Amino acid sequence: MPDKIVVAGVSVDTRHWIGGERVASAEMFTDHSPIDGKPIGEISRGTPTEAAAAVAAAKAAFPGWAATSRAERARILHAVADGVEKRLEELAIVETTDNGALLRSHRRGVMPRVAHNFRFFADWLLTLGHEDFETRGHTNHVSWDPAGPCVLITPWNAPLMLATWKVAPALAAGNTVVLKPAEWSPLTASLLADIAAEAGLPAGVLNVVQGYGSEIGDALTAHPDVRRISFTGSVPTARRIAASAAANLTPLSLELGGKSPLLVFADADLDRAVDLAVEQYDNAGQVCLAATRFLVEESVAQEFTRRFVEKATALVQGDPRDEGTDIGPTIHPRQLEKIDGFVQRALAAGARAVIGGHRRAGRYYAPTLLTDVAQDAEIVQEEVFGPVLTLQTFATEDEAVRLADDTRFGLAATLVTGDPERAERVSARLVAGTVWVNCFFVRDLQAPFGGSRHSGVGREGGTWSFDFYCDLRNTVTAPTGWTNHG
Repeated sequence: MPDKIVVAGVSVDTRHWIGGERVASAEMFTDHSPIDGKPIGEISRGTPTEAAAAVAAAKAAFPGWAATSRAERARILHAVADGVEKRLEELAIVETTDNGALLRSHRRGVMPRVAHNFRFFADWLLTLGHEDFETRGHTNHVSWDPAGPCVLITPWNAPLMLATWKVAPALAAGNTVVLKPAEWSPLTASLLADIAAEAGLPAGVLNVVQGYGSEIGDALTAHPDVRRISFTGSVPTARRIAASAAANLTPLSLELGGKSPLLVFADADLDRAVDLAVEQYDNAGQVCLAATRFLVEESVAQEFTRRFVEKATALVQGDPRDEGTDIGPTIHPRQLEKIDGFVQRALAAGARAVIGGHRRAGRYYAPTLLTDVAQDAEIVQEEVFGPVLTLQTFATEDEAVRLADDTRFGLAATLVTGDPERAERVSARLVAGTVWVNCFFVRDLQAPFGGSRHSGVGREGGTWSFDFYCDLRNTVTAPTGWTNHG
């Protein structure tokens, strides 16, 4: 098998990146494009052998990188950002081919955000610290010590952006990294390895291993030399990772699923509410933060639904490389089956499809809105991760909050209201890591990000990222007792 494939004119190495070198595996797996289902190429399929080699490389590189000055680390991360910007178009077309998200979004938002991830944490590193403080005349000095090799396991829905949310702060903190991208979308992680090497990142500081979680993920998360594990993905996989890490008490950061509500009150600007509602179909609904449960006040529910249907049915679904496409394909046949299973079971239980409710040709699922659903229904309680939304109504503010909080998740919530006092009151009662008021998906890297309940453990962003990727040490010094041996 060739070591490289050409994707939309871009050469991509299909081997692992371990210790500053490309490493091939004896076994391969086939990567398919969700756009047309055709094979993109054969990718090295990692085993525990490659996992061990990657951790060993990260461990060997750690002392040198940890000792590198903050200024030099920041300089290299800015150089990585420069490399991302230089290859932005290549990264955009490769990722669209690999995971089916809109090319226009990759060009205008996602890949620029990848570069920003590196720049932000490089700059934040240079300001990181605590003021010394006194305790009964003793001086307390808090330092941020790099933790060690980190295993970062990332999902397929926004592969490079979500990977660099983790890679950038881990490297900035002085750690070394083993990145395991999702097997359904591994290609841009390989390109990132090339960009990092060109930027001068020392060998072994960033390692990339590809393959299936059951074959390589367990070997990474159970490794005794790993000091941090960060994962974004499903609750069942998180449970497996937590069990694997438990033997070594390896600290975990878990950003998991969601079943977020969109609350629309009668005093809301309905046009804004509808715009935000339609936005939930972004990336074919494959967004953990998506507000998939519409909770609409009874008095405006009919008009909201009418306007939503009018706008949603005008969306164009098709090839994500076309500028005019609004919704692309589902990532994988297995995911398509999962989505359709949720919908068909809901319909059989009495739900009504206002729009959609069926597959389209290829890997495309029609944007769907279901009504007549009970609060305890599977479609209301479980994450579908596709272009499937539900609509329920409420009569009072208390009922709205009760319905919003009545799932096992707590990742995000969106509310639309014209009353600032209600916005403040309701926001305080919602169980969610992020609450958006009259907006959606506004994400600043200096803010904490993560979920409550089954939506995760820990927070990412700003100082919270460094809290996780560092071992904080407090040095307490007495005011007297020095002996001068000069």
